[in-house]
Amino acid sequence: MTLVGRVDSLWRYPVKSMRGERVEELFISFSGAYGDRVFALYSPSADPGFPFRTGREQEDLLRYQPRFRFPEAAGRPPNLAQADAIAPGINPLFADRESFAVDVVTPEGQVMALDDPALVADLNARLGENEEISLVYSQRSFTDCRPVSMFSLQTARLLSEELQMPVDERRFRANIYLDLDSDQGFAEEELIGKAVRVGDKAVVSPVERDPRCKMITLDPETGEATPRILRHISAVHNGYAGLYAAVLVEGVVRPGDALTLVDEL
Repeated sequence: MTLVGRVDSLWRYPVKSMRGERVEELFISFSGAYGDRVFALYSPSADPGFPFRTGREQEDLLRYQPRFRFPEAAGRPPNLAQADAIAPGINPLFADRESFAVDVVTPEGQVMALDDPALVADLNARLGENEEISLVYSQRSFTDCRPVSMFSLQTARLLSEELQMPVDERRFRANIYLDLDSDQGFAEEELIGKAVRVGDKAVVSPVERDPRCKMITLDPETGEATPRILRHISAVHNGYAGLYAAVLVEGVVRPGDALTLVDEL
């Protein structure tokens, strides 16, 4: 097996388009990172093909910090150890919805339950429109299209150099941030179509480059937009930055885990 780098950090986003949380371990499942984007805000006026309220329409969403009320229960499947003890490849159970209960810290510092009608009213008031959004839940992550997203620190550094401004990698809202052995920006694209073991067990296969949208223009702390970031990536890098990956083997991954090319599973 060939070492190509290591995991720098792991992130999940309990509520689609709200602020993410950095975690010290992440269970990567076939349907996505465990606890990632398990809630979303449904918008009846949105395109039926993508019926969600996101930071593209409401930049303030990035200023809301969701937190799992029961972090241990929301951290990994409840029977993971027992499933692993039976045989490699046994799919564990996902926790029930209550285990994924979320509280949200608003931009003003108020803590509210995610399903509190007052929180939805607050979000609607900020948008300034007469629209009744609602909360939706799924054990299967509400990712845009692929289960897991990956992005390298080297790509963030190259973009910083090209734009002559700091580019925080968190703008790209990845699950797995990579510290590659290559010093070249966008080197993660060389992994497309290959099988990559992450740590001891999990295996992912990057399947395509990640097409970028307005979300990367939003500062992860303030929600303030810097449109020239997206304009630059569109003009210089054909609108792509980072990877989407499918999961071939489920498993727990941690910061510092080795990234190795797998010759055969």
